Amino acid sequence: MFDVLISSLIIAAGLAMDAFSVSLAGGAALKEKIIKTALITGGMFGFFQFIMPILGWFIGVPVTQIINPFGYWVVVGLFFFIGGKMIWDSFFGEEEGVNLIGWKVLILLAIATSIDALAVGISYALLGEAILFPSIIIGVVTFVFSFLGVLAGHKLSRVLGNKMQIFGGVILILIGVKFLIENCL
Repeated sequence: MFDVLISSLIIAAGLAMDAFSVSLAGGAALKEKIIKTALITGGMFGFFQFIMPILGWFIGVPVTQIINPFGYWVVVGLFFFIGGKMIWDSFFGEEEGVNLIGWKVLILLAIATSIDALAVGISYALLGEAILFPSIIIGVVTFVFSFLGVLAGHKLSRVLGNKMQIFGGVILILIGVKFLIENCL
């Protein structure tokens, strides 16, 4: 059981990094309702990181044939668009910045950052491993990382101003590049 906990924590930390980066970028654009937004963001990202391995485990290998042809391109496009919009708005937009934490965008980002977790679930199914306990760990770790990411992004934006919004946009574009390199090329 201890081995499962340690390996689940390591996997969870790796999976949570994209959600943390997106949360950091989203927090940079916030001006109000910081704690509420951090809780909602953490909850949404944590939920999708929890549920995706379970879905991957139940669906198994056939889902990769559906996702592979176009799914990753949608993820890349989403990160490029939102990151580019953040950078654009930091120079030419309104003072409030980009609202990354709207429900529609938040759900899309939660799905986009949890696609790797779907693959983890498929891996667990192929190995014949149980998925519920690792999924809980993945969800909780992602919640904590995302919650702290929003808070850190907001704090940094208070110090760095719109430079943090530019930084957040660059982070999102780099995540898109990472997805592009790992999954599309």
